[in-house]
Amino acid sequence: MTLSEGRLSFLAHALLKVVTDEHLGRTRNERLFLAEAKRVLAEAFSLDGRLDELVRARMPRRVVPGSREWDVLYRRYYEEERRRLGG
Repeated sequence: MTLSEGRLSFLAHALLKVVTDEHLGRTRNERLFLAEAKRVLAEAFSLDGRLDELVRARMPRRVVPGSREWDVLYRRYYEEERRRLGG
């Protein structure tokens, strides 16, 4: 899944707000924090999208999307691919 720059910015600002409001940490340079947060978020969502593609490619054609069997296989394959990619 790829998020737009605007959505990444929104999430990064929300993260900064939680960190500062909840006194979880301090930052001397908000711009640097926001840039790094956006980079990490983009990387995480990119990995999630890649994992989804790999899992869907492995799914047997006979399994109906949305069925209980599909959900179970999807979760199992997702975890296998995540471990394989080191995530």
